[in-house]
This record gives sequence, C-alpha cells and structure tokens, in this order.
Amino acid sequence: VTKTESYTYIGEEKRIRFASELSALEKEIHTARHRAREQLDRLAIQRMVEENMAMERHAVEERISRAPEILVRLRSHTVWEKMSVSLCFTVQGFPTPVVQWYKNEELITPASDPAKYRVESKYGVHVLHINRADFDDSATYSAVATNVHGQASTNCAVIVRRFREGEEPHPAGIMPFHLPLSYDVCFTHFDVQFLEKFGVTFATEGETLTLKCSVLVTPELKRLRPRAEWYRDDVLIKDSKWTKLYFGEGQAALSFTHLNKDDEGLYTLRMITKGGVNECSAYLFVRDADALIAGAPGAPMDVKCHDANRDYVIVTWKPPNTTSQSPVIGYFVDKCEVGLENWVQCNDAPVKICKYPVTGLYEGRSYIFRVRAVNNAGISRPSRVSEPVAALDPVDLERTQTIHVDEGRKIVISKDDLEGDIQIPGPPTNVHASEISKTYVVLSWDPPVPRGREPLTYFIEKSMVGSGSWQRVNAQVAVKSPRYAVFDLAEGKSYVFRVLSANKHGISDPSEITEPIQPQDTVVVPSAPGRVVATRNTKTSVVVQWDKPKHEEDLYGYYIDYSVVGSNHWEPSNHKPIKYNRFVVHGLETGEQYIFRVKAVNAVGFSENSQESEAIKVQAALTCPSYPHGITLLNCDGHSMTLGWKAPKYSGGSPILGYYMDKREANHQNWHEVNSSLITRTIYTVGTF
Repeated sequence: VTKTESYTYIGEEKRIRFASELSALEKEIHTARHRAREQLDRLAIQRMVEENMAMERHAVEERISRAPEILVRLRSHTVWEKMSVSLCFTVQGFPTPVVQWYKNEELITPASDPAKYRVESKYGVHVLHINRADFDDSATYSAVATNVHGQASTNCAVIVRRFREGEEPHPAGIMPFHLPLSYDVCFTHFDVQFLEKFGVTFATEGETLTLKCSVLVTPELKRLRPRAEWYRDDVLIKDSKWTKLYFGEGQAALSFTHLNKDDEGLYTLRMITKGGVNECSAYLFVRDADALIAGAPGAPMDVKCHDANRDYVIVTWKPPNTTSQSPVIGYFVDKCEVGLENWVQCNDAPVKICKYPVTGLYEGRSYIFRVRAVNNAGISRPSRVSEPVAALDPVDLERTQTIHVDEGRKIVISKDDLEGDIQIPGPPTNVHASEISKTYVVLSWDPPVPRGREPLTYFIEKSMVGSGSWQRVNAQVAVKSPRYAVFDLAEGKSYVFRVLSANKHGISDPSEITEPIQPQDTVVVPSAPGRVVATRNTKTSVVVQWDKPKHEEDLYGYYIDYSVVGSNHWEPSNHKPIKYNRFVVHGLETGEQYIFRVKAVNAVGFSENSQESEAIKVQAALTCPSYPHGITLLNCDGHSMTLGWKAPKYSGGSPILGYYMDKREANHQNWHEVNSSLITRTIYTVGTF
C-alpha cells in the first residue's frame, strides 16, 4: 500500500506541475498576444498619423509653394587689387531654390578654381567669395535662383581698381565712408579743358572700340573730381555687357566690347561740375558686318520686348538699310532661356512686319530674343540680343500686398485667399483685339472677378462671320496669360471671338462675343519724304535736310543714301534710322560732287525713295571766324607796346586774311582802331601817344 501511495503521490505531483506549466504558458501566450495587439494598434495609429501628416504636409507645401523671390539683391562693389570681395543676396521660395552664379553670363564653377571662388548657402542667404581679386575679376556678376515654379535673378558690378605708384590701397574694412559721394556729387568749382577730343568715327559690327578724351581738371584732387557722363542721342549710358565706362588719370573713355548697329548715334561726353557743364560730341557710324551669304541683308537692330505675361510677349525691332541688297521679305524671331545657349526659332514662315507675338513661354522663366532678316539671297546675321524678360503676369503683383512688421519680418496677403474657394470660374470680360495685323490678331481680356485660389487657364474660340459654327483655337495647349495671338486667319474674312476660363473644377461659360474683326495691317507703308536739300558743311561732310512725308504715323525714322554724280552707285550714310529730318553726312571726298536721297521706315517697311537732291561739291562752308584769344603784352619800352595773340580756333572754312586791332584808355569806354590796313601776323607793335 505504501508503494501504491508513493506512485499516486508522484503522479499527482507531475499532474500539478504540468497544470502549473500549462497555466504559465497560457498566461505567457495571452500576454504575448496582448502585447502584439497593442503593438499592431500602435503601428496602425502611427501609420495613420504619418499618412495624415503627409497629407497635411503636402497641403501645406501646396499652399506655400512659390517661385523664387529675391528679398535682398546683390550690391555692386569697387575694391583694390589683391582685396577679397563677398557678393551676398537673400532669396525665398519653395521648394528651396537652387542657386547658380555667373560672371559676364558664364557659369562659375568653384570646384574648377577653389583658390579663387567659394560659395556659401545657409537659411536662404547665398554668398560668393572672390579671393584676392585682380583686374580681370572686374565684371558683371549675376545669381540665378531656380525651382520647379520659376526663376529669379539679381546682378551687380565688381570693379577692381589698380593703384598708382605711391598710392596705397585702403586696408579692408577701413575704407572712408564718404568716398562714394565723390563720384556722384561735385562740391567744388573745377576748370575743365578738353585737351584731345574724340571725333567722327567709322566702325564695323563685331569690332571693339574706345571713344576717349584727354581732360585737364584744375585743381586736381584725389578724392574729389567732376562727374563724367556719356550719352547716345541724349540717352544716358551706363555700364553694361556692351559698354564700359572709365574716368581717371586725365582721361574719360567709353569702350564697346562688341559693336552692333544699335550703338550707332551721336555720342556726347559731359563733364559736370558745380560751376556748369563742359561737353564734346561726335557721331559714331557702325557699318554692317560682312554677310555670311553674299547678297544677304544686314542684321535687324533695337530688339525690344513688350507686354510680357505668363506665356506670351511681343517682340519688336527695326529693319536694316538695304541700299546695296535686295529688299527684305521677312524676319525670323529666335528665343533662348537665360543661362542656356539653346536658340529656338519661334516662327516657321518669315514674318513680314517688325513685330511678332511669341507664345508658348514657360511661366516664371526668363528669356532673351534675337531677330534675323531674310531676302532672296539668304538670311542675315542675328541681331544683338534683347534685354532679358521674365514670363510673369504683372497683375499678380497687384493681387498681393506685403505688410512689413518688426525685426524685418513681413506678411504677404493675396486677394486669392480673401476671395475664398471658387469652384467653376466665371467667364472672362472685356474681350477685345489689342493688336490687328494682316497675319494675326492679338486678343486681350480681363480675368473673371473673383477668380479664386486655383490657377486659371483660358480657351479661345473663333467663328467666321456668317458661318454659325465655333472652332477652338488652342485645343492642344491651355493659355495662362490674358493675351493670345490667333494665326491662320483667312485674308479678307471677318471673325468674332469668345474666351472661356477654366480651373481644376471645370470650364466657365463663354465670354461675350467680340465685334467682327478683319485681319489687316492697321499701319501702312509711309509716303516718300519731300524735297531734299544739301548744303556745305566741312571739307568732308554735307548737311542734308528734307521735308517730312505727308503720312508719317508710327515712323521709326529715316535712312539717307549718297552717290557720286555720274556713278549710279548708291551707298548708305546711316545704318540705324534717325528721327530728325536733318542729318550731317560724313566721310565724303573733298572736291567730289554728290547727290542724296532719303527714305522713311516704319514697322511695315520702307517708303519709296525721295527725289534726288541737287548735286553739291564737298568743300568747307564759309562763315565768320571765331575770335582771336590769348592776347599777351610781349614788350613795353615807354614809347610803344608789342602785343601777341593766338589765331582763332575756327577759321570759318577759309584761311585767315588778317586782323584789326582796337584800343582804349583804361578809364574810358570808347574804342579806337589802331590799324587801317590788315595785320597779317599774330604780333604787332602799337606806338604810344
């Protein structure tokens, strides 16, 4: 029995132990399941929070996304050689803009010259450090900030000065604070004399050239001097990619890095002091460079951009003089994004007038343009490029208001936010033709009010009068600007137009229909100028005057041609249209006989040539000479006085025959003649009485 009880006890102990272990295992499994469930719940909650945060972040980014905006622009610097300079600007935008630096429009890569350049970027502040600047570092520096929404740029000039022997540069950080004032304001009376002047100059496109004057300034002060200003046709010239100004060491100079016909004109140097203005002037003629194809026309000039918007701009230019070539039959317009070298032709067929609406631009990007002329022989060289223009809507600036608060912070309020959520927009208003030509019509309109937060696009529809059907003009590409140029219109037919606005929610009803519009040139070719009269001027120039044409609306100006009598070969005098009906033709042969003719020019083309002038022989005109100067007492012996003087600066076109001398007593006002016959020399002895 004892043995049986022993087995029973052992079995019961095993059962109890097994039950205990099973209970512990079940508890452990329950605890593990609870922890797993808690962990899964936490993961689900975390995933849900992350998804909500991602959606919120995306929504916030959508709201704050914007093209780069320059808050603090680059500032120009003038430094001595071997000094370092730091160029700094501040930009904001989202996503964070990428910044690239350029020197004279060439990309700066700090890795290629780490000893010279170092770039820093922190919290929207971007800095370009130029170490130990030398004279070659004088240039125009620009910074371009870009993100997916657009582009912004700023530029400045860096001038590195060399110092003369015995003149030490100021150490960095202790430049006198008043120094810049001496270059803008003249506090002192100066005597300014031009020792050597620039004269009438003839040059060719593509060349480099410097116009300079030797100037004597009295008194000569290191930190104070007159202000030198250069003008072309009375328009102030500033430092640029094409022109460089210099004044110092007794010389004022204007340098051209690459001449174009845009540079032709009357140049004037004005030395401005507190006592007045001294100036000298002369004309610069710039001939066409040799054509790439024999007989091709010269390059157009004066390319400008107007009415820029989000994806649209109008480009205008002036036509070349084609005295020696066949007439121009049209023009090609090319565009290029700033910072790139990829030129794209905008029009497939040559445009016949000097104006073209360019569409298809990318909003927020900056562009430059050039124009090429076409005749029967071929295509000209390209014109000088236009100034950069940004594809932005100027109205957007009016729809935002910036409020400056303390510590440099500011708040930007947009009318779009105040107008609230607009679902389907209303139709545009005031649809009208802002530009009409024979080949296209430019439509303009006002955006719907209110227009809401969502970006707007537009669709244009046209209908030939009497057809009763409407055709969508821009079915493939939505228009972002409240402007659009409609091409492919039948000649002699009238059209009506309407515009629809759209956003992501839908398309509006059509706008009101325009009045019937017929494509036609609103500007006509000018009539020929009237009578042309040529008069003597100098031994190498002639003054040409003419009567203005009867119809002179929208004139760009006039071109003047000349021909040697009997040669029947005409040459252009000016290569850029002049606005006045009087011109001095230079570069003629003394003693040769010439005839002249004039034609007027506008955006549509050239007038007929005027009637030819009467033949004129080139020789100096006779006028009164200027006065003698520099009268000096050379000797006095008590019985007579010997006087000397300098000949007149201007002889009047003929040799000086002689002089008459007058005298008076110091306390009397009446003058008396000294000699009755001419004095042929610049020295004379007067007897006393």
